[in-house]
Amino acid sequence: MDAKQKALADLIAENPNTLRAAWMRELAIDVKRTNLMGEAELQGQCQEFLMRLEHAIRHGELEDIGAPSWTPVRDYLTEVSQRRANLGFSPADTATFVFSLKKPLFMYLQERSGNDSMLVEQIWQTTALLDRLGLYVMEVYQKSREEIIARQQDEMLELSTPVVKLWDGILALPLIGTLDSNRTQVVMETLLQRIVDTNSEVAIIDITGVPTVDTLVAQHLIKTVSAAKLMGVECVVSGIRPQIAQTIVHLGVGLGDIVTKGNLAGAFEYALRRVGMTTTPIRSES
Repeated sequence: MDAKQKALADLIAENPNTLRAAWMRELAIDVKRTNLMGEAELQGQCQEFLMRLEHAIRHGELEDIGAPSWTPVRDYLTEVSQRRANLGFSPADTATFVFSLKKPLFMYLQERSGNDSMLVEQIWQTTALLDRLGLYVMEVYQKSREEIIARQQDEMLELSTPVVKLWDGILALPLIGTLDSNRTQVVMETLLQRIVDTNSEVAIIDITGVPTVDTLVAQHLIKTVSAAKLMGVECVVSGIRPQIAQTIVHLGVGLGDIVTKGNLAGAFEYALRRVGMTTTPIRSES
């Protein structure tokens, strides 16, 4: 570790409280969304980061933040970025957590240094270091947001494929929206799991809410029905409107021996008969 690097580490180690206070003031100016995080949490983040930064500068190289000596700093910046992504901070607000440390560090470097050439070199090293750390925060933040979006998409897929128990031995799967390969996989897995959980004999797949049925959608339906049939469950497809029926005929798609009904009521009545139940109309006494 050269003299300039040691001086930077010593500056942080000898002035942690005053440096943190100056950093907090800069964050208050640069970050306007203070309603997303309390002051105590922000102070804790600044204190922890400064402690890890001082240790990494003292035992590592400023030019290589990917080295093992910088692992504690990277890990903590990852934690900070993920926390801010979950709270709703913008990428700029997140990067400001690192970049706003520049001014307090430069101010203390200028006060301590009596050698102008050393001061210029220290400022350059510090600027380059904080820029690298700021870019790392941005990368982690973006990755965290992408993971949140992907998780929300998976949750929406699960919510859009509810399997309802209509009667003992009878399940219904109402589908709404477009069917694609990813959603069909979720539909199949959800339906098969519910079949196992409820020991059902008949499953109704209602496509009233599916806007269009093309060759791909028809193939997805056939695959789902076939998978259920392998488990000993008969599937009934309901909600085939006249326009969809015409489309299926024009496409030349054969649904094989799949039982189809025009609406959910007809499918439910058929399913009741399959499990040994009958429906009897109630006549009111005059």
